Amino acid sequence: MAIAELVSLRAEVAQSLSTRHGPGPWSRQSTEAGVRFELRSTSLLVLRDATRIVACVGVTRRKPWAIDPRYFSPSRTPVYVVALAVAPAWQGRGVGRRCLAAAEDWALQRQSDMMRLDAYDAPAGAGPFYQRCGYREVGRATYRKCPLVYFERALIAS
Repeated sequence: MAIAELVSLRAEVAQSLSTRHGPGPWSRQSTEAGVRFELRSTSLLVLRDATRIVACVGVTRRKPWAIDPRYFSPSRTPVYVVALAVAPAWQGRGVGRRCLAAAEDWALQRQSDMMRLDAYDAPAGAGPFYQRCGYREVGRATYRKCPLVYFERALIAS
């Protein structure tokens, strides 16, 4: 996997969000070391065009640090969505929705029953996008001074 490409994609997304909404937690820059660390516990699914990675989404069974499980419905085998990023030029074209669908397929292949995620509780947050994709808001919390909205979606094997 092209670690440098992922860092570049995330930098592009962070810059776009910072330009549109001002600085915030979404402005943080990824590093190659950070992506390598993430890959130790997360599967990254990527979407490419002919020349580069244009979107990625991370999926993991390990609960992310900012998730408080008390807010979520009971689940035997939850999967967590982390690090969804879509290049600004590709946003609004169904790419993020395709990433979530791929994450859900990944989870179903592993007999998971629930998708969980968080979004920034701010104008730069993707909460409305997740709701349009069928995710249900289950709570709000603040983690390290960062306000978050928690979402979940039950998975049903077909």
